[in-house]
Amino acid sequence: MDTEPRPAPPETWISVDVETSGPAPGVASLLSIGAQVLWHPDQTFSVELRPLPGTVWVATAQDVHGLSRDYLDEHGLEPREAMTRFADWIGALPTVAGGARPVFVGFNAPFDWMFVADYFWRFTGANPFGVSALDIKSLYLGRAWPEVSAWADTTRTKILARHPRLTGDPLSHDALDDARQQAELLERLLDAADPSDG
Repeated sequence: MDTEPRPAPPETWISVDVETSGPAPGVASLLSIGAQVLWHPDQTFSVELRPLPGTVWVATAQDVHGLSRDYLDEHGLEPREAMTRFADWIGALPTVAGGARPVFVGFNAPFDWMFVADYFWRFTGANPFGVSALDIKSLYLGRAWPEVSAWADTTRTKILARHPRLTGDPLSHDALDDARQQAELLERLLDAADPSDG
């Protein structure tokens, strides 16, 4: 067994979670962003955004994240300022400042990435993450195949049931807290010697 430490790749993996007012950018608003650098729980970012005028507000979404339009209208940042702060935080990370590529990591990354990418392009003119993202659900399915062969079996609940030692608190739907939890989940999955090991 190789006991040599793995060399750090020239990448910085950043767990990102978002809360939104609805199902898709252009229709709904991005309301909050939480981010944590994998393996660095002290390197975090969090911001709440003011909703865009004229976008949908889905009551069931608010029931999940608990952020009201009135609260965000008063306390949220304008999207341009929020996304500029996020871009500046990414760029100032020591590894990224040293030349590492930032990699967006999400649990169901297509949903979170599409909002972040849309807002970055609309409000800053560039997306530091580029046009790709690492999806924890897809990575898990690939590692666990063929024992796990259905997308429906890649939910957080089913992953934790299959890996009892990967315990975790229920998701709070606070973007930063959820970003931290999904970072920890991916770290533990990557550290598992055997994907089927409970």
